[in-house]
Parts: sequence; structure tokens; C-alpha cells
Amino acid sequence: METVPLWVLILALALLILCSAFFAMAETALMAANKYRLRHLAQRGNRGAITTLWLLDRTDKLLSLVLIANTLINAMATALVTAIAILFFGHEESVITIATAVVAFLLIVFAEISPKIIGATYPERISLGSSFVLRPLMKVAKPAIWFVNLFVNGLLRLLRIRGVGVGHADAQQRLSPEELRSVVLEAGSYIPQKHKSILLNLFDLEKISVEDIMTPRSQIEALNLALPVEELKAELTTCYHNKLPVYEGEINRIVGILHVRKAVALLNEEDDLTTEHFRELLTEPYFIPQDTGVFTQLQYFQENKERLGIIVDEYGEVQGLVTLEDIIEEMIGDFTTSTPGAARSEAMAWDAQGEVLLEGTTPLRDINKKLGLDLPLDGPKTVNGLLLERLQEIPEFPIAFKIGNCVIEVVQVQNQAIKVVKLLRPVAVKRWLAA
Repeated sequence: METVPLWVLILALALLILCSAFFAMAETALMAANKYRLRHLAQRGNRGAITTLWLLDRTDKLLSLVLIANTLINAMATALVTAIAILFFGHEESVITIATAVVAFLLIVFAEISPKIIGATYPERISLGSSFVLRPLMKVAKPAIWFVNLFVNGLLRLLRIRGVGVGHADAQQRLSPEELRSVVLEAGSYIPQKHKSILLNLFDLEKISVEDIMTPRSQIEALNLALPVEELKAELTTCYHNKLPVYEGEINRIVGILHVRKAVALLNEEDDLTTEHFRELLTEPYFIPQDTGVFTQLQYFQENKERLGIIVDEYGEVQGLVTLEDIIEEMIGDFTTSTPGAARSEAMAWDAQGEVLLEGTTPLRDINKKLGLDLPLDGPKTVNGLLLERLQEIPEFPIAFKIGNCVIEVVQVQNQAIKVVKLLRPVAVKRWLAA
């Protein structure tokens, strides 16, 4: 040691600190790297990403390599500084203590905290580069890693802790639908707002049933074969839809689905029309249980080559109607205003005073989505149903009450139902309460 120049010893110490910093930085970068981005790069043929994923699939061996190397390097650095202190200052205890404190400070600042901050700041960039060094080292140090892991695995078995071998890390990193939803919400400027909205709507499909998006029974446009032919003609020439449910006498007796274009073609025929002419054009109705999930129903529509279904309850009574377009609009938003109801839905917005007038049949889900409210969805589906559930009677005069952070005021009652309501947004509620 006495024949070794001081500058060589200092250079060796600096080299040891740099090696320790490399392992600390690589460890943090590899653990912080986004595995989904790495897989994307690997699929495009990036060698660094492929090597990095190979290392991350062997997390137990990777951590063993890094910690063995770091421990040995830090011990060597401490021993080297102690040797330098003894060489120049003798066996003075105070000097050795100061030397140990100095090397500890150097390791903490230059080999631990600073490298790990850098690794956490640029995880993908550093992990891609360091993987080319770590993979060969892992092969060289395989016997040492095996020997250390032999004791580590034994300890983990005693503690009943499962290791993180190949595949186990992937299982732990699998995201639930709610976690994926959070990822989309936090994507910020990486995903266009419209695309983000569509992705969020897709997550919601698993939670809602066809009953949530159906056209209610009272709003179904249907054809009654019990009416005179002249009235049937008038309804066909003024209908808004391409397909109509057809019933006989009352809505629960659905006998088929009529393609309007085919029916209109009959109106130009010279022969006298009868209901039998229309009956011959009917196709079999497609019935759907009211608690069927929207995503499930989308698959059923695809498998059965259907576009329209009649929703029935457990007693077989018609509750509403749902179409393939309804499900698509639930995913990507409204794209048609072919009916008056759709136009009103698109016009739903707060006015300058923070108020909005709505029909009692307006679905609560549409209100929450378009007005940014949080009205309960686990019970009634419409404003009318929600108010009647809360009041437990049909109000005989205008009444208002607060639900969550929104005030709902009954404006008009007609035919044993709440016809029109006024909603006050949270900002307007404060003014309303003060008045």
C-alpha cells in the first residue's frame, strides 16, 4: 500500500463510488420504468427494451445482483478510505472515525441519493442503457446470485412470502378496470379529450344495463295494428325511425318489427291496403331482459345480427326499447338529432343564472353526464322517478328540495307524473339558500 501513489488510491475510490452510483441508479430506473412503454418499444424491435424486459422478468435475480454489487463496492470504498487514513495518519481512532464519516457522506450523496433521483427522473432512458451492462453481469455472477438466493428463498418460505420470479411481477402489475380508468383520467395531454371520453365510456359499459339507456315505454314510437288503415298510413308518413315495433291492441302484445321503407312502398300501390299487408312485412321481435348488461347486449346484437330489441321485465311486460345506435352513442356520444328528444338532450345546459328546465322523463345518467352532477343512479332512472321516491307521493303544488349539491324544483305536474322540473347548479344553490 505504501508503494501505491495517493492519486491512484483517490482514483480507485472515485471509481468505486461511480460503480456504486451506477448500480443504485440502474436499480431505481428499472423499478420505476413503465413496463407498458417498454413492451411497446420491444414490439418495435428496440434491443434495449427487450433486454430490460428480460431483466424485469427475473426481478429476484436482478435485485440480488444489484445489492450484492452495491454492498461489496461500498465495503471496498470504506476499507480503502480507512486504509488511506491509516497510511497517512496512523492508527489514530479519531482520524479513522472521521474517515468513515467522510466515506459514508460521499456514498450517501454521490452513490445513493443523487443517482436514485436521476434514475427516477429518467427511468426508461437509463434502464435501456444499463440493461446492456447488467445482463452480462448477471450471467457472470450467476453462482453468487444462486448461493445468496438459496438463503433468501429459505427465509421467505419461513415468512410465507411468495417470491417475485418470472411472471409473478406481471401478475402484480395487472390493472383493474378502475385503475385503468384512473390511468386514462391522468393521461392529460397525451390523449385527445374526445378519445379520453370514449375510453371512459367503454369502462362504464360493464356497469350499466340496457335499462339505463333504453327509450322508456311511454316514449316508444310504435304502430298499433288495431287502428284503421288510414291512421296507420298517417303514422308511417310522419314517423322518425326506420324500424317500428308493431303491436296489436296494447303495447305488451308486440307482434313484430316493421321496416318503414318497405311499408311506405305499399302506400304507392293502387290496391286497397289492409292490416294484413303490413302484417306480412313484419319480422320476428327480439326481446331483451331488462337487467342485461350493455356490453353483453352489444355482443348479442352482433351475434344475432340484430339492431333493435324490446326490453321486457320478469313478467314479460314491455319496459322500453334499445337499439344498436343507443349503445354506440353511449360509447362515443350523441351523433344524431333525428328525433325531437335527441335535440332536447343536446340542448341540456346551464343558463347564465345556473338553472336549467328539464322534462320529468329525462334520464338521470344524461343529467349527470351533461350537467356535471352526481345524482344517485342505483334506484330510479329518471328525474320523475327520483322525486317520487323521495316524496313518496305526487306533489299537488310546486316544491323544491336539495339532493346532494343540487336543488330540484318541481315546476309542473301533469297526469299523475312530474312533467317539468328546474335544476339549480351548486353555485346557484348558495344564492337560492341565501334568499
